Amino acid sequence: MAVLDNLEPKQVFHFFEELCKIPHATFDTKRISDYCVAFAKERGLEVSQDEVNNVIIKKPGTPGYEDSEPVILQGHLDMICEKTPDSDHDFTKDGLDLYVEDGYVRARNTSLGGDDGIAVAMAMAVLDSKDIPHPPIEAVFTVDEELGMGGAEAVDLSQLKGKMLINIDSEEEGILTTGCAGGIFYKTVIPMKKEAAEGSLVKIRIHGLLGGHSGNEIHKQRGNANKMMGRLLYRLGKETDLRLTEIAGGSKDNVITMNCEAGVLVPAEQAEKVEAMTEEMKQIWLDEFMGEEPTLAVDYQTDKDVHIDAYDKDSTTRVITYLEICPNGLQEYSRKLKGIVESSLNLGVIECDDTSVTTQYLIRSSVESRKQQMREQVELSAIIAGGKGETTGEYPAWQFKPDSKLRPLMIETYKELYGEEPVVSAVHAGLECGLFLGKRPDLDCVSCGPNLLDIHSFNEHLDIASTQRTWEYLLAILKKCK
Repeated sequence: MAVLDNLEPKQVFHFFEELCKIPHATFDTKRISDYCVAFAKERGLEVSQDEVNNVIIKKPGTPGYEDSEPVILQGHLDMICEKTPDSDHDFTKDGLDLYVEDGYVRARNTSLGGDDGIAVAMAMAVLDSKDIPHPPIEAVFTVDEELGMGGAEAVDLSQLKGKMLINIDSEEEGILTTGCAGGIFYKTVIPMKKEAAEGSLVKIRIHGLLGGHSGNEIHKQRGNANKMMGRLLYRLGKETDLRLTEIAGGSKDNVITMNCEAGVLVPAEQAEKVEAMTEEMKQIWLDEFMGEEPTLAVDYQTDKDVHIDAYDKDSTTRVITYLEICPNGLQEYSRKLKGIVESSLNLGVIECDDTSVTTQYLIRSSVESRKQQMREQVELSAIIAGGKGETTGEYPAWQFKPDSKLRPLMIETYKELYGEEPVVSAVHAGLECGLFLGKRPDLDCVSCGPNLLDIHSFNEHLDIASTQRTWEYLLAILKKCK
């Protein structure tokens, strides 16, 4: 028996569970894309699949809706893959281990992929139905949204007749998203030099942070382990003769970094000082977070009389300088939309090899000039540290559309169902609608979705009751599109 069999809406959760059985990390979407194609063919629906694995499925309108304007339902097929440090889950071959707890669907020790599997499941349930009144449906399932929006950039929208697009990629029920920030993916490379050295090697690990989505949850000011490590190393460097041997933190540029590890080599007589200062820094962080990072842990392990290749003093100083001065986190709130973040940066990944330390950023802003200014700040930080940077990808902001036909219809439907108006807002996260509008300026886009919490982390969970309400809301919208 399937884990989600007893949940409502039954068909939505059926398809969601089927999707969760298929590995579908970003850039590994062929299998889930093929599943969607087979789904369409089994039902005699028109389907197309492009070379990057985007899928478009079309279904005629039901009786009385045959000549209605088509509605586009859109979601993405890929998911962010995060797991607990002790998990042996292999995202390349293992399906997710789903379970239900306290009204939520979760995946054991991994992220859930509700972002954005629930959108695909809802669209499939509409496409599969025989008794849901709806206009012609054009379902667009894109790939590689999470890391660069490559699917949205590649998809051919000229084959779509509809202009009203419902993007089901928002994570808070009752909020209609009508705009989003633009983003820059930015990579810096700092050249490093290693040489033979000896001393006591202290390996430091910062972990147990909550992490989360670097757009939707950046305002919560959660700890970024990469920046925290830079702060600790800077303090240690002022008091000891340290040299860095390695550093690595984070896995995705759009995930607030939950862990970072570094090795420092110091003279034997300074090892205890490194340990004491690390303990002191841990207490400072606990005091600063005031209980909002309850599982924060800072560990270290010391090996004496080590002979190892370490970065030279100049390289060590330059990379620590970079990590200490480079900007990160929330920068500005919107001056027009109360409580909405305008601009932020996330130092998501640090990697190293024998010749360089590399970092990956995601820079976000709904104001283009501020986005470029933050890029310049990151670039200048790299230059000061003797490195260089480059933009590896970019996507536009989604601007509010005053003359929308879809938005008032969705507001009216929400009021009829729940007796109150939804919140109409913009989101700091990136959404594919900005890229779609670049291809088709005539599109009328609104994003919505059920409550989905702690996305982009192994704590991700989907609200079952909210999914039921969002499904009923979607059906009511489609019924009105006659």
